[in-house]
Amino acid sequence: MEDKHQESFHMPSIQPVMGTSLYAIQEEATTTKSLRPLSLILTRVHAGYFGITLSISSQALLWKILSSPVNSSQGLHHMFHKLPSLSFLLLWCLAFPIQVFLSLLYTLKCFLHFNMVKQEFKHHVGVNYLFAPWVSWLLLLQSSPWVSPDSALYVLLWWAFVTPLIALDVKIYGQWFTTEKRFLSAFASTASHMTVLGNLVGARTAALMGWKESALCMFSLGIIHYLVIFVTLYQRLSGENYSPPNLRPTLCLFFAVPSTASSSWRSISGSFDQPSKMMFYLSLFIFASLACRPLLFKRCMRRFNVAWWVYSFSLTFLALSSAEYAHDMRGIRGKGLMLALSALSVVVFLSLLVLTALRLDQLLWDEEQDEEPSLGFPSDSESS
Repeated sequence: MEDKHQESFHMPSIQPVMGTSLYAIQEEATTTKSLRPLSLILTRVHAGYFGITLSISSQALLWKILSSPVNSSQGLHHMFHKLPSLSFLLLWCLAFPIQVFLSLLYTLKCFLHFNMVKQEFKHHVGVNYLFAPWVSWLLLLQSSPWVSPDSALYVLLWWAFVTPLIALDVKIYGQWFTTEKRFLSAFASTASHMTVLGNLVGARTAALMGWKESALCMFSLGIIHYLVIFVTLYQRLSGENYSPPNLRPTLCLFFAVPSTASSSWRSISGSFDQPSKMMFYLSLFIFASLACRPLLFKRCMRRFNVAWWVYSFSLTFLALSSAEYAHDMRGIRGKGLMLALSALSVVVFLSLLVLTALRLDQLLWDEEQDEEPSLGFPSDSESS
C-alpha cells in the first residue's frame, strides 16, 4: 500500500474542474512556471473551449434562418429586414477563424502534450467534450454562405466531420455498454449529452443533402442514447454529489438535446410533425424548469470560465427549434415564442462574447487555481 501511494504521488492527475484549466494535469509548481508562453497556452486549452465556436456557429445558423425568404414570406420580413445585411456573414466569418485557430492549437497539443490529451480522452467527463469540435464544424457547414448542400465539397466535408464522430460513438457507447468499469450508470454526467448532440447535428446536415437514410441512422443512434442518458441522470441527480457547482451550466444540455432533435427530425421528415412537436415541448418544459431555479447556478457564476458558453449554444438550439416551429404553426403564439427565445439567445451570446474578451487573460494566464471543493466526480483512479 505504501509503494502504491508513493507511485500515485508522482503520477499527474486530471483535475475535473470546469474552470480555468478543465482537464489540466497537475504538475509541480516550478515546472508550470517555467513553461514557455505557447506551451502554457497548450496546457490550458482543452476541448471545452470549442464551446465558444459551437455557440457562434449556431448563432450564425439562427440568423441565417431568421433572415431567410421562408420567414419573409410569412409576414416576418418587417421584423428582420432592419437587421444589418452583413450580420450573418460577420458571425460566420468570426466563427470560422476562431474554429481554425482552436483546431490548430489542439492539434499542436496532441503532438506536444499527448499525455494530457490521452488523459482527457480517458476521463469520463473530458471525453464528452471531444465531440464539440466536430459539432462546431458541422454547424459551420450548415450555415456556410458559400457551400451548397448540393455540392460535392459539402458531401466531402460532411464525411470528414462525421467520421470522427462515428469513431467516438463506437468507442464511448461501446464502453458504456460492455466495459464494467465504464458503465453509464457509474460515470454518467450532464456533459454526457454532448455525445448525443454530435449525432443529431450530423443527422440534420445529412438531411439537408437529401441523404434520408444516413440522417435517420444517425438520428436513431443519437435519440436512443439520449433516452438512456436522460433516464440515468433523471434518477441520479438527486443531490449535490451528482451536480457539482462547476458542472451546473451543463444542465442546460437537458433542453438543448431535445430541441436539436426536434430540428433534426423536422429536416428528415420535411415538416414539423408530431414527433418534432413532442421533443420541442419537452425542451420548453425543461427550460422552464431550470429557469425557475436560478439559485441552482449561483455558485458556478462566482468566477467566469468557458463552461458558461453552454448557456449560449443551448439557448440558441432552442431558438432554432422555435423558429422552425413558428414556420409550420403560422400563429402569433409561435412567432412570439420565436422572437422571445431568439432575443434571449442573442443577449446571452453578446454578454458572453464581451466577458470572454475581457477575461481572456484570466483564462489562459492566471496561474492562481480556484479553490477545489469536492465536485462529486468519481476519483481519477476509477476513471482511468
